[in-house]
Amino acid sequence: MTNSVAIDALVIGAGPAGLMAAEALADAGRKVVVVEAKPSPARKFLMAGKSGLNITHSGPNFGAAFDAPWLAPMLHEFGPAQVQEWCHSLGQDLFTGSSGRVFPVAMKASPLLRAWLGRLAVAGVELRTRWRWTGFAGDDFTFDTPDGHVVVKPAVTVLALGGASWARLGSDAAWVPMLAGRGVAISPFQPANMGFGIGWSPHMARHFGQPVKAAALCLSNGRRERGEFIISSKGLEGGGIYAISRDLRQGATLHLDLMPDLPAEVIRSRLAKGRRGDSISARLRKLGLPPVAIALVQEWGRPLPDDLATLLKALPVPLTGPRPLDEAISSAGGIAQEALTDELQLRALPRIFACGEMLDWEAPTGGYLLTACLATGLWAGRAAAQV
Repeated sequence: MTNSVAIDALVIGAGPAGLMAAEALADAGRKVVVVEAKPSPARKFLMAGKSGLNITHSGPNFGAAFDAPWLAPMLHEFGPAQVQEWCHSLGQDLFTGSSGRVFPVAMKASPLLRAWLGRLAVAGVELRTRWRWTGFAGDDFTFDTPDGHVVVKPAVTVLALGGASWARLGSDAAWVPMLAGRGVAISPFQPANMGFGIGWSPHMARHFGQPVKAAALCLSNGRRERGEFIISSKGLEGGGIYAISRDLRQGATLHLDLMPDLPAEVIRSRLAKGRRGDSISARLRKLGLPPVAIALVQEWGRPLPDDLATLLKALPVPLTGPRPLDEAISSAGGIAQEALTDELQLRALPRIFACGEMLDWEAPTGGYLLTACLATGLWAGRAAAQV
């Protein structure tokens, strides 16, 4: 049996973007129902906060980190300063790290989420879990729910269904054929902020899980970044790699400068002072290279040249390609800008708005992703409230 219900303001997806859209709608006096396919809300948000919830970034030129200039008005409306004020309004004290990243003092996402859900409940927002959107029935939405098949007739809808990474947490892009079938232009999804594969020899196994800290990552397009990354059984991952993942995905090649604070001439001079008969490992160790860096030289530098200094300044990294989309922290691609009005309403589907990682934009980790999800959720919710 199919039930049919009318709803004033429907939000599909209970991640940060969807909850922010719900808050904006409720603040405008709309009666809001948020539906979520998973048994509980904001699962990816909670997972992201397990290692410390990086909620935003306080550094200069915040908007320059995004590949989508059309987000600028939204980020201006709800950027790092506003995100921090919003966190304080939920009783969450914050601190800013030396890199400009902003974290709750509690570090975890769960205290902020509990406070937020409590405020939404007081505002009358209703949350229904285990409601999976299955498609359209005319202008209405169909759902599989614990009570069976339900058809919802909303006055206005905000879609906040996430991108295409971490499917087990809800971002599975199952919505793509539903919207594409209604004429919504969608850019293909690609992994973003992801690791890259390496075909390791067995000798590297003992270094899996170790960080490489004091290196510069040098790209063939001229970009040079300092950042820590991790040696894993699958390849390279971590913040330093994520920061350049878009360039690498687009075809740039990678070299490592393992001694970025010293010119090659100084390194050559120090190598020349070594004792005759020293092994390569001993010579590199006396330079101050850690064991994991020495292992990389021996893994990728063979046959080792006479001029070790040049190799240390530009060690080639034989990447085999990006790790799969579902392993990525985020995704690039999604609903194309031309499919949206300036208010984030779908041109092909009036009264339906979209926000968060469903949209075609890309940004690095470091607080940028969460801030944009919150900003686009607020923007879409405020616009939807006027319909």
